[in-house]
Amino acid sequence: MKRFLASYKSSLILLGAIIIGGIAGYLIGPDVAVVRPFGDLFLNLLFMIIVPLVFFSITSAIANMSEMKRLGKIMVSIVIVFFITAVISAVLGMAGTTIMNPIGDSDVSAIKEMMTNTEVPDTEDVTLLSQLVNTFTVSDFSELLSRQNILQLIVFSVLVGLATAMAGEKGRPVAQLLTSATEVLMKVVKIIMYYAPIGLGCYFAAIIGELGPQILEGYARSFVLYMIISIIYFFGFFTLYAFIAAGKDGIRAFWMNVLPPSVTAIATCSSAACIPINLDATKKIGVPDDIAETVIPLGANTHKDGSVIGGVLKIVFLFSLFGRDMTSVSSILSILAVSFLVGAVMGAIPGGGMIGEMLILTVFGFSPEVLPLIAVISTIIDIPATLLNSTGNTVCAMLVTRLVEGKNWLKNAMNKTTADA
Repeated sequence: MKRFLASYKSSLILLGAIIIGGIAGYLIGPDVAVVRPFGDLFLNLLFMIIVPLVFFSITSAIANMSEMKRLGKIMVSIVIVFFITAVISAVLGMAGTTIMNPIGDSDVSAIKEMMTNTEVPDTEDVTLLSQLVNTFTVSDFSELLSRQNILQLIVFSVLVGLATAMAGEKGRPVAQLLTSATEVLMKVVKIIMYYAPIGLGCYFAAIIGELGPQILEGYARSFVLYMIISIIYFFGFFTLYAFIAAGKDGIRAFWMNVLPPSVTAIATCSSAACIPINLDATKKIGVPDDIAETVIPLGANTHKDGSVIGGVLKIVFLFSLFGRDMTSVSSILSILAVSFLVGAVMGAIPGGGMIGEMLILTVFGFSPEVLPLIAVISTIIDIPATLLNSTGNTVCAMLVTRLVEGKNWLKNAMNKTTADA
């Protein structure tokens, strides 16, 4: 029990503050808006740090890639498996939100009046190519310093990181500087997060005070929907992946060894903390050491199916809240693409959750002031998302082994174990 409380201390405090703020807003009503400045203070602190955090964290991650061992066929297989499973999870999340909309029939007209800057001003019609250029680049360096251009800043950061890695020894001092700067900025984020319970609590109180129970119903529906999707993905799709990896023997081996990683994920709420347990489980299943020791650590950072599903849920939540069209092919594809980027790619970046949420707001033209609305979703789905993120790497290691060593890899491993015994 003590370990559980220690692991979830910050999340429980944050969730408690949000609940207290929601109750206060519901009971007091519009008059609770007097505490809104305390919430705005928290938002402004986040906005001040977001641009340097994005630049230094992403650039540092790319610049230090040269130190990673590339294992040819294994790495190609990892990319294929991670990509396909992330896409499947995004499609499943989209299907779930289509069947059960997180907002439902709630009257959310009040929130549209409250958030007067939720839409980006209309611009003149431009060609598709020009729109792509404007989406990924800006015309002046100074524009990269605006939080409105997060995606463009990410592109620039990747380019600087690649250039630093390509510079080799001459670029090492820059890589070390970037790493140090990232560590410092993460400490700044940690300091800001000490104020998060007060800031989010006050902001949420103001939101509920003006909107009433409508938004609370949306969060409850979001949690129920995410739990349903998580159960389907965990038991259904993980079983399917294990079968594809090694047939019936794969299913048996997976479910015989998946309990420790699952319990650890729930108890620690940390994919990184699950790495040793996942390594042990995958090796017991029969995955070769070199594959297990590559897939599990890499997957803890870059493969997060639970976060991909969460990304879909956050985007659909905002689309529903503000009446955006989700029926067109372009809208569906953009939701899938951004959720994939938020969940599968941003997981590798320190502070990636916050960066991913800002990316959602930037790409779809929502005001940064609605950030707390989707930050609450991150909090309430944290446990099941970590379970899917972490345990998914175990079954992915089996799929990678199937691609690298062929369909009889598990039988060969079992025969080897029997012979050694």
